[in-house]
Amino acid sequence: MPNRKITFFYALLVAIASLAVGMVIASRLGMSPSSAAQGVAPPMNSAPISGPLTATTFRDIAQAVSPAVVNIRTESRQRQQDLSDFFGGDLFERFFGQPGPGAPRQQQPRDRLVQAAGTGFIIDRAGFILTNNHVVEGASRIQVSLYGEDEDQLYDARIVGRDPLTDSALIELTEKPDHQLPEARFGDSGQILPGDFVVAIGNPFGLGHTVTVGIISAVERAFPVSEGRSAQVLQTDAAINPGNSGGPLLNMRGEVIGINTAIISEGQARNIGIGFAMPINVVRELLPQLRAGKVTRGRIGVGIGSIPADAVDEFGLTERAGAVILNVAPGGAAARAGLEPGDVIIAYNGKPIRNRDELVSMVTATRPGTTVPVRVVRDRQERTLNVTVEELDLDAEQTALRGNNNNGGSGSPETTSGFGITVGNVTPEVAQRLRLNRNQPGAVVMNVEPGSAAARAGLAEGDVIIRVGREDIANAADAVRELGRVPSGSTAFLRVLRGGQETFVPVRKD
Repeated sequence: MPNRKITFFYALLVAIASLAVGMVIASRLGMSPSSAAQGVAPPMNSAPISGPLTATTFRDIAQAVSPAVVNIRTESRQRQQDLSDFFGGDLFERFFGQPGPGAPRQQQPRDRLVQAAGTGFIIDRAGFILTNNHVVEGASRIQVSLYGEDEDQLYDARIVGRDPLTDSALIELTEKPDHQLPEARFGDSGQILPGDFVVAIGNPFGLGHTVTVGIISAVERAFPVSEGRSAQVLQTDAAINPGNSGGPLLNMRGEVIGINTAIISEGQARNIGIGFAMPINVVRELLPQLRAGKVTRGRIGVGIGSIPADAVDEFGLTERAGAVILNVAPGGAAARAGLEPGDVIIAYNGKPIRNRDELVSMVTATRPGTTVPVRVVRDRQERTLNVTVEELDLDAEQTALRGNNNNGGSGSPETTSGFGITVGNVTPEVAQRLRLNRNQPGAVVMNVEPGSAAARAGLAEGDVIIRVGREDIANAADAVRELGRVPSGSTAFLRVLRGGQETFVPVRKD
């Protein structure tokens, strides 16, 4: 064999041996490529949806996707309410904190077992299932039944990660069947428009794998997910009922484009043609964090609202775009950056802001610790402030918001005209009741006329007006004077103390 061929032969042999050794080392170190079962998020099909609707289209979708849809049963422990909680108990103990003479020994609260049902769909052959957070939250036991198996054949599952703000949860089978699991495919919810056909598969009222068909009624519908926060969801008239929660909403290719989440039912647990689904693109982006067991979001510490349509010029804006800051959390990221109530945020991190919901989405998607430029309009002038984003603690935020719902107020009443409120001085007694500083200046709102300008703007009894426009308010007389200077049909920009927090409230004078 010529020397050149021998050299090539040995070089090839060395390369093959090196490759084999490298693969062994990589597998030992966990560096080999992940299998499909280990992928973080399923691939998304963004190809345009086309093709004819035939007599078997919906049948084909149901047959193809139903095997990946599961029924979920949960058990949780809830406190058993007792009549003594409402009507009794020992009065001596209620007032003085100890049992009265001869009182029986206090019984421990009793728990009762609560069972519920929902839906989910398999996204990974390793046994990962997507569902709603409200289906599994607080569950002490989760069991799953699979399509085509006996309904008594149940597999235990555990929560991997959950996210209240998208009402999504990832669970994993801890018991596996002896056969390969199917997987649902993901479509692109960003392609969906009103009028598109959709299919829902779920477990309504325990009737497993029920198939319903409808259309998308609306997209980007604001839907409250917690106090002060909302999500943009898909609205559909495909029949969704209790038990459908967590099931897939499918496009005409049988791909998941939403997770069925809620319905409007007019007080009764039944479908009336208005259902909501969380867009799958939103949840898919969170899957790496759900798999890690924790979803981390950004926060800048402001309460924001929409710009009143009749106050665009008075804010110094050229169009109704942006979000107005209603309050700033003391000591938070926005406060440290110098943002103030009444500022209008028109750009975040270099991107224009169309509305409040768009700003919320941008902020929550920002990694905590990141410093971003925020463009605001203040006193008709633009300025840029740099804000270092904090991590959102949703539980702490909700606790603070609930603590801000304090009412009260008294003092010498003075009535305003054109706003529909009666205000009084902040006396020491009022300050104590509202948990304010004893010498707090301002005018406390004592009464709000139903249907008035103030009522429409959200002013409430117990709010303390501390500024009208750029004028500080020391007492009720100041408030009446400054509010009286506002022309009818114009907007008064108020700063109020509500629950100890400064809040911006624009009020259009009648």
